Amino acid sequence: MKYTFLRYPEGRCKAVTLSYDDGAKADERFTDVINSYGLKCTFNLIGSRVESNKDMDNDFIRREVLAKGHEIANHGYWHKAQDSVRELEGLRDLLDSRCSLEREFGIIVRGMAYPDRAINRKCQPQSYETIKQRLREVGIVYSRSLNNDNDDFMLPDDWYEWMPTAHHKNPRIFEFIDKFLSFDVDSLYEASRYPRLFYMWGHAFEFDRANDWDRLDAICEKLGGHGDIWYATNMEIYEYVEAYRSLVYSADGSMVYNPTLITVWFSYDGKLLSVAPGETKRL
Repeated sequence: MKYTFLRYPEGRCKAVTLSYDDGAKADERFTDVINSYGLKCTFNLIGSRVESNKDMDNDFIRREVLAKGHEIANHGYWHKAQDSVRELEGLRDLLDSRCSLEREFGIIVRGMAYPDRAINRKCQPQSYETIKQRLREVGIVYSRSLNNDNDDFMLPDDWYEWMPTAHHKNPRIFEFIDKFLSFDVDSLYEASRYPRLFYMWGHAFEFDRANDWDRLDAICEKLGGHGDIWYATNMEIYEYVEAYRSLVYSADGSMVYNPTLITVWFSYDGKLLSVAPGETKRL
């Protein structure tokens, strides 16, 4: 049996992404720091605050966030937990925020982080299913949740319950980073050679409150500058993984066709291969 595993661009086995919420003034300092280390972040912005332009400056977002390859995503118009509002209110909150972000920045917004207490394991299954459908209806394709820090470094099973690796305040964050950096996917048992993802989240204003911006520098210094790591936004990871999942194989598994617009890399029977957009490749 020949095993096939996704590999990130250029055949990398590891990726790093950040996700930071609310778009407060401290996010400007945060952006300057992560830009200096080459990290990528998804900034989850609140629609009403973007309209008032009194927190993170909208011109700064255009110049130092979007122009530098970061992503902006939905964080609700009023920053309300989706399971605490009626369905119509929830739909309006999501849609109003998405429209505000798209009007202001001239981009299409399809990502999200749940605001307030998010969606966690205490949420009733039927409520969570209702919320997921709500997100689909307004064109959101993924949403980050929280409250499940772990060092598995796995991609999500459910894009609408995307659990990050850890908050930057997690006391084990540097232990997690060291484990991630030393991870050798190709040395694992053959059936377990999945790609790994380190996903850190938080709020930039927390560095102000704790007066520990040196912690951010230490984290970024450890995570940045590695040639074997793909630094990507949440949306870039989502779109790349979905492109991999869209590959079409012949009935006998001897050929693969890439119907997407993204070059996809993968490991096939221990060999590193790529398939370009529109290409059919014999394996």
